Amino acid sequence: MAGEAAEITTSYLAQGALFLAAAAIAAPFAKSLKIGPVLGYLAAGALIGPYGLGYAVYAPGDILHIAELGVVLLLFLIGLELHPQRLWLMRTSIVNYGGAQMLLSTALIAAALVIAGFKPPRALFIGLLMSLSSTAFAIQILREKGEVMARHGRLAFGILLMQDMMVVPLLALVPLFAPYGSDVGEQMTVLGAVRSLAIIGAVVLGGRLVVNRLLKLVASVGLKEAMTASALLIVVGAAFLMQLAGLSPALGAFVAGVLLADSEYRHEVEANIEPFGALLLGLFFTAIGMSLDFRVMLEDPLRIAIAVAVLVVLKGLVLYGLGRVHGLPNDGARRLAIICSQAGEFAFVLLTAANRTYTLPGYLANEIAVIVTLSMVATPILLIADDWYLARRKGAAPKFDQIDADEGHIIVAGMGTFGQIVARILRARGIPFTALDSSAERVAMLKQFGAAAFFGDVSRPEILRALQIDKARAFVLAIDDVESSLEVAEYIRRQHPNVVIYARARDRDHAHRLLDLGITRIRRETYLSALDIAHQVLRGLGLKEVEARKLIETFREHDERLLRETHAHFRDADAMRARAAEASEELADLFRRDAEASDLPHPAATPQRKDGNEDSR
Repeated sequence: MAGEAAEITTSYLAQGALFLAAAAIAAPFAKSLKIGPVLGYLAAGALIGPYGLGYAVYAPGDILHIAELGVVLLLFLIGLELHPQRLWLMRTSIVNYGGAQMLLSTALIAAALVIAGFKPPRALFIGLLMSLSSTAFAIQILREKGEVMARHGRLAFGILLMQDMMVVPLLALVPLFAPYGSDVGEQMTVLGAVRSLAIIGAVVLGGRLVVNRLLKLVASVGLKEAMTASALLIVVGAAFLMQLAGLSPALGAFVAGVLLADSEYRHEVEANIEPFGALLLGLFFTAIGMSLDFRVMLEDPLRIAIAVAVLVVLKGLVLYGLGRVHGLPNDGARRLAIICSQAGEFAFVLLTAANRTYTLPGYLANEIAVIVTLSMVATPILLIADDWYLARRKGAAPKFDQIDADEGHIIVAGMGTFGQIVARILRARGIPFTALDSSAERVAMLKQFGAAAFFGDVSRPEILRALQIDKARAFVLAIDDVESSLEVAEYIRRQHPNVVIYARARDRDHAHRLLDLGITRIRRETYLSALDIAHQVLRGLGLKEVEARKLIETFREHDERLLRETHAHFRDADAMRARAAEASEELADLFRRDAEASDLPHPAATPQRKDGNEDSR
């Protein structure tokens, strides 16, 4: 028994290592070849799968059951990026264009199949499942290319969301296409409908009332692993509840994401979820690659190739036409057509249901599965060709129109007194910004006053990525901890050198260390307030406004110059002491010359009243 247990454990470990190796090697290798990591995952799956070298002992379907959680997490992350108001604005692209795409694509594909000799009911069923594009595939490509918020990216998302919503009704309709009818489909009763609506209401209400309180409680503890577990619980819980309601789990996760889009914990949740989503999506595409049956391809490769080409062309024509009707330029409409031209993962779900109801014979289901997979493979290849075409035509990498409101934003990291003042000025001027702080209590307090503040640890790179640091016009670094401040500054300077950093320095040493990193826009936190109080002291001593202001300005210019002059040896204490003594004499000499040039008396010679105001004489 012990030997068998050890053998099973070894097998599990070996298979786990195999999948992780495929993910770790395939994606970077594919990206280095500029073909995209998705295609790398598909190729790795095909290589290690049962129809390739046969190293993986698990069936692709078994892996898909686990990996489908990656699709759920992906839809949740997309939901986090869409505020409910923005989703409402997208209703036209979701309902009108999404519905039109499904109807037109189904009609054209079914017509082509009837011409090829299929009976109308079977042709209609195949047309329906082929009309569904791959949400996971298309959204992942849009994210990789940075085109999610481009006009064609937003239209693609609306169309994909409509397709996701139609999966459950299509599953209910599968028995109708069975040759002899079937009673496999579960009948929808009034009680079942009420239960579904109640569960959907519970998800929405829970997202509004419970989730934020839960996250606030977990954030107050300060344990990162607890926040990660809470984020995963929210996603999986919403997906499970939606599944109980008879709806798509991915759709449930999307709804949960939308409900959290306005939460101050949005970026923290996103940063905790994204690594799991990326890994499981890689596993998802690897499993699809494993399902690629080369034997079906080899039996009649020409017919399979023609079928893939017809599918991609017909769907592409529909999508291109809808894009042009929507007002997209030629390049954007073509990009939309390529990105959503494949069949998707829900086709495998419908094929499984069709197998249970004997709607399709086994050999035809296998062929369709291969066609679906190859259509996915065709998408990144077509995108590479399109990139090459655009680069050759324009002489540069392709750039697509973006939403102005989502570009050029400002990030204020650290919402203490320093950061709050910056944020208040930006807000009063109507300049959009994103504020971040690691104190849940402080964020909650700021939210009460209407501030756009979020909870998160800015020293974590994944948080910065969630904030879209690469698009920031300015980054105000105002966090309290000196070491964390320097880590963040170093990371941004290394990874995003074009982002302009305005840094708060705790003291002179902190300022020198920021200068070491090449940051020149620095303000010491008490510096200007100290200059202001010094100005008031001078006025209280009897100096006139013009002289007091001149002294302060002379000191400020001299001190800023001294800061940069001493930067090269600020760690040498002896050299700094010697330079400080010289600087003190220089400053005194500057003050004397200013006084002589202005022909003003020394402040000690000016009478002063006991109340600190100037003498009335």
